[in-house]
Amino acid sequence: MGVNRSVGAGAGRAPDREPSAVRVDIGELVLDGFRVDPERVSAAFESELTRLVHKHGVPLAADGPLTVDALSGLPPLPAGLSARRLGQELARAVHEGLSGHGEVTR
Repeated sequence: MGVNRSVGAGAGRAPDREPSAVRVDIGELVLDGFRVDPERVSAAFESELTRLVHKHGVPLAADGPLTVDALSGLPPLPAGLSARRLGQELARAVHEGLSGHGEVTR
């Protein structure tokens, strides 16, 4: 998993301003034990993670680009969630990890 920020001092921008872009690359989401449409889960996940990053940023990447191999220590989720709700909860768990909660492998 990589989190990259594009920040530049050029074009009239101060170096301490918020990043102009945040890119989160997630190689794979494994949904063992869930009977949901993976595409709907993925769409809900992407939408919610985008909302959270726009609203709260990515605290672990505050000092510059960051690559995270894995997030662990995230809470278990109930198997009966809808695809939309599962995607939202996964996004919240990942954002919590990127906010410094849970264990991060770099």
